[in-house]
Amino acid sequence: MDITTLGGIGLAIAAILGGQAIEGGHIGSILQTTAAIIVFGGTIGATMVAFPLKDFIRGLKIATSAFKDIPDQTDALIAQLVELANIARRDGVLALEGKLAEITDPFLQSALGFLVDGVDARVVRESLGAKIDAFQEEEAVGAKVFESAGGFAPTIGILGAVLGLIHVMENLADPTKLGSGIATAFVATVYGVGSANLVFLPISTKLKRKLAKERDRQTLIAEGILSIQEGLNPRVLEAKLRAVAGHPAAEAK
Repeated sequence: MDITTLGGIGLAIAAILGGQAIEGGHIGSILQTTAAIIVFGGTIGATMVAFPLKDFIRGLKIATSAFKDIPDQTDALIAQLVELANIARRDGVLALEGKLAEITDPFLQSALGFLVDGVDARVVRESLGAKIDAFQEEEAVGAKVFESAGGFAPTIGILGAVLGLIHVMENLADPTKLGSGIATAFVATVYGVGSANLVFLPISTKLKRKLAKERDRQTLIAEGILSIQEGLNPRVLEAKLRAVAGHPAAEAK
């Protein structure tokens, strides 16, 4: 579990509610079912219009990764690539075929398969690059869905506030209801701006960051496999991969 996602959302909401309480407000004043239906229903509907159903559903599924903690395994990956380089240098590239069944990473397995099959280096680079780009485009839909929701929510919130004010204007004959009516109307704006800036946009940013880290990981694999194909010395390969990954401190180990 990625504690920064849940912890950040929780801290932001707690700070806002705490500040309101300090000013004498109470949570009941911003709990409004009608406003919630307008804002969240309208935001979901608008987002569905912006994306095909397949992309919308996939985006929601991908969003779960924002709540999952993915440990940095760069050092282990580099060590694995160096081990493969040692085997290739000692026993030849074809000896790596026996390692294919042991590899669980689909991208690494695919890249190593190219190497074992003797595919031309240029074709390997182009194929792996295409795989990386395709993966990025497919997975980016999650960030795009939440980014769009973050753009729609504040506007839907304003729409809800306007609808609430229209209702208030219809009841001008009873001045005692004006204050509470106006306050209730603006709850929709709170929901719209709050959900966009506390949930939708931050999740979109988190997904983009994790997607960028996955691109770096796949690029590291591609560089490692291509270097093995070139016959690069394993020690030189390790130094190269650490430079690419930005892990120079681990070289001393």
